[in-house]
Amino acid sequence: MTALLVSVRSHDEALDAAGAGAELIDLKEPRDGALGGLPVAEIARIAREVRARFPVKPISATIGDLPSDALDAIAERVQAVSDAGVDYVKVGVTQGPSARACLDLLAGLPASVVPVLLCDAGADDGMVSHAASLGFVGVMFDTLGKDGRTLFDHVDDATLARWMREIGRRGAMTGLAGSLGWAQLDSVRALAPDFAGFRGAVCADGRGSRLDPRRVAQWVEALHRARSAGIAAAPLNPSAQRDGGAARPAS
Repeated sequence: MTALLVSVRSHDEALDAAGAGAELIDLKEPRDGALGGLPVAEIARIAREVRARFPVKPISATIGDLPSDALDAIAERVQAVSDAGVDYVKVGVTQGPSARACLDLLAGLPASVVPVLLCDAGADDGMVSHAASLGFVGVMFDTLGKDGRTLFDHVDDATLARWMREIGRRGAMTGLAGSLGWAQLDSVRALAPDFAGFRGAVCADGRGSRLDPRRVAQWVEALHRARSAGIAAAPLNPSAQRDGGAARPAS
């Protein structure tokens, strides 16, 4: 079963998402980029309050959109976010000459890091294989640009399936995100990642707007109920097939 990761930007959104059934609460500031980071003090406050209400709900947090060659800044931020009390620290890694060094750094830090491999430039087998070899608790695939294109516009289903098998064989979790909406539901179901991440598709009016707990509950049902069970998952706004009713879907 694929778990639902919901990205939230506030205490109230975190509690709403958890109450609506999201299995993994992801703390970030979507107005500051794909992996925009919240202040560390706010991460710590939200994590404490979510755990007081939902003690077994895993919590992740992003470090912000740092370039992959900013190794010192990445290491400092990862440690600070980890010390704030979250279960997983998400770090974006872009393709290019710095990707390998960034992954090596992340693997050596005393934190439960989930590298988020940003696939805007398409498939990079070498980056994925290297990430799979380093013993991370999980590896996620996402996009940096939030321009209406989805992860599946950059990487085809067969390549994603092959990458996920490689990561899974090493014992790590797999995750998918990247402007996912209702049009991608069948692909997500077929690939069956350990978790799928959403932001814009669970918001009232795009990724920077307020999270809508009704949409969260609808995605929980869509991911958890097999098609053979006769559950037809339809967006709240049936005309918004690509974005789950959001103007700019993104996770």
